[in-house]
This record gives sequence, structure tokens and C-alpha cells, in this order.
Amino acid sequence: MKRLEYAVVFVLVSFLVTSCKTVPVTGRKQLNLVPEFMLNEMSFTQYDSVVKVSPTLSLFDSRAMMVNRVGSRIQRAVESYMQQNNLNKDLKNFQWTFNTIDENLVNAWCMPGGKVVVYTGLLPVSQTEAGLAVVMGHEIAHAIARHGNERMSDGLLVGLGGLVLQEALKKKKEETQALFLALYMIGSNLALALPNSRMQESEADKLGLIFMSMAGYDPSEAVPFWERMASVNKNKVPEFLSTHPGDQTRIKNLQALIPEIKSKYYSERQ
Repeated sequence: MKRLEYAVVFVLVSFLVTSCKTVPVTGRKQLNLVPEFMLNEMSFTQYDSVVKVSPTLSLFDSRAMMVNRVGSRIQRAVESYMQQNNLNKDLKNFQWTFNTIDENLVNAWCMPGGKVVVYTGLLPVSQTEAGLAVVMGHEIAHAIARHGNERMSDGLLVGLGGLVLQEALKKKKEETQALFLALYMIGSNLALALPNSRMQESEADKLGLIFMSMAGYDPSEAVPFWERMASVNKNKVPEFLSTHPGDQTRIKNLQALIPEIKSKYYSERQ
């Protein structure tokens, strides 16, 4: 290998090592290649564009008031947890916002930087504030755990690997190149993207339970909520082909987590 190639490899490895972060609570190491300020800028721009063209409820609508109430309580719980664990710096670029969009979608999401949307189609499934806290805690946990950055970073690595493979195959026939590149993309999806996504979902479940408990919501409500979600979700695929854990896997994991989290973090609000 030429000296220049050694230097490139050294710089790349050094960059990957310095880009490793630690997920709060779980302590898992993750790769964050995208600068947080850049990710947040993209997040805020995209969030504003979605809200601008969507039928967003008035802040005085009772449904929007509930979303804001639950979101604010979880926000305070997150800030308290991060302060207790000397992680305040991880929230310095957060601009918490909670919006409710009047569409029949059973969905909610939180972008990096604390930008949250809940769709009114979710509310009949969540049923109660505690049920809503389950899903909002889960979605906010994705942002706290920097899963968006991690997924983008994984995508960048896969893309880089594809370019390296393409370069290595450039003297092969076009059919051979296409076959190997297709196998590489399928293998990357099955071996990296999908397992990582399921792992992140389970991680967000755990963090979400902690945050909702600290906000004064009973974490035991997570099991009936996800049971209701399972009954709504008709388009099921085998777990190894899914971005999320299977319904029964998720519920079993939650049942194992709830007793300890409830005893450690939950204090019923009067």
C-alpha cells in the first residue's frame, strides 16, 4: 500500500473513532458523523415546511392542548434527567416545539432538536394522556439518543463501502458489477440497517419509559398501548425484514423493563 493510502486510512479511522458517542442510559457506543448543528438546521427547516402545509390544530384546541401538556411534562423530565447525569450540553441546541396535525394517521415523530408532531389519528389509539405519553416519550427518546444522526452515519458508511466496491469491480463485466453491488446493498440492509433500526426502537422504548415515568405517567400503560397499536397494524412483515421489533417481542421486552423502571423513576403526580 502506498504511503498516501496509509495516510488516508489513518485519517479515516481517526475520524470514525472521534465520531463515536455514547447513548444516555444504555451506554451504547454509536457513530455520529454528521455535526449536530448541521443536522438540527436540516431538521428545523424540514419541520417548518411540514407544519406550514399541514392542517395544524389551534393551540386552543383541546387535543392540541393535551399534546402540549404531555410534551411539556416529558420535556421537563428529559431536562431533569440530563441535568442529573451531567448531559446538559446534549440539549443546548434543542428548540422544543409540539404541534398537532389534524390528519387520520396513527403516527407521531420527533426530529433532532426536539421538534415534535402528533397526528390526530393517533389519539383514539393512545386513548389517555398516559397512552399518549408512551408514544411521545418513545419518539422524543429517538432524538435524545441521536438515532437520526446514527442512521445518517450508517447510510454514509454504506455509501462509502459501495463506492469502494464499485472501484474494486470496475474491470469486471457490467453484469458482474451489478450483481455484486445488488448483493452488497441487500446484505447491508439485512446485516446493518434493519438490525440497527430494531435496536434503536428497543432503545427508544427503554428511554421513553424512563422519561414518561419521570414525568409522572405510569409506565405500565406502555403494554396496553402497544397491544392496541398491534391490533391497528395489519401490514406485518417478518421481524428480520422489519425496521421495528415484532409486536410480541416489543411487549415482552417492555414487560421485563417496567418493574425496575417504575420502582426507580415513577412517582404518581397528585
